[in-house]
Amino acid sequence: MELKITANIITLNEEKNIKEVIKSVQTVCDEVLVIDSLSSDKTCEIAESLGAKVIKQEYLGDGPQKAFGAPFAKNDWVLSIDADERLDLNAIKEIKKLDLENTTFDAFSFARKTYVGDNFIKLWYPDRVTRLYNRRKCAYSTAKGHAKVETENICDLEADMLHYSYEDYIHMIRTTEKFIKRGAVLAYEDGKRANVFDPFIHGVGALFKTLILKGGAFHGINGWNVAIVSAFSSYMKYAIMLEMQKNEK
Repeated sequence: MELKITANIITLNEEKNIKEVIKSVQTVCDEVLVIDSLSSDKTCEIAESLGAKVIKQEYLGDGPQKAFGAPFAKNDWVLSIDADERLDLNAIKEIKKLDLENTTFDAFSFARKTYVGDNFIKLWYPDRVTRLYNRRKCAYSTAKGHAKVETENICDLEADMLHYSYEDYIHMIRTTEKFIKRGAVLAYEDGKRANVFDPFIHGVGALFKTLILKGGAFHGINGWNVAIVSAFSSYMKYAIMLEMQKNEK
């Protein structure tokens, strides 16, 4: 049975990744949409040369950007994937086995395997993400942060999505800095406020949760690295919120 699935990829200066992600989804998709946030590199040219349809849209936020692309799909079923992600071989196999015309599910989820360089971070696995969905029955939430497909009628596939999130730990730290500020601003705009104890409480809490509750202490140096970055991220988010509150006066 021929699969009728549209891949939906959001991009911004992803010339290093765009070729591989398009090749990955073309194994199961008959249409590829690239929703580009006005890239200044060769992302769009590479995508078009591989047969993708490029639609330019200034970045609206993670959820809104992914939701923006869905109406342009020619198919009802949409596979949302980021430029730094790939379908594992088991995911390709599982998707090809699906009977999407007759399924009772609105969406399907994947287990995500995240890498820092060549290091697979077992601590974060399976990190379930819902990425294959029927746009006639459900859609991405329009939250500005990391959003999700809004439906409870999901089937968890025994399949992996590979996430090459960080080139190395230096890249991880630099990327985390951006998310810290974004998280603080979004929390602040939602009306949340921090007290002087919050940075310490959340920082120590994140360290304890990652090392002890999730077993990161037993995952070698990668587990400790992730735990420390997580603790730093949580601490600084609330420290930045305190600074923002101070500037209110």
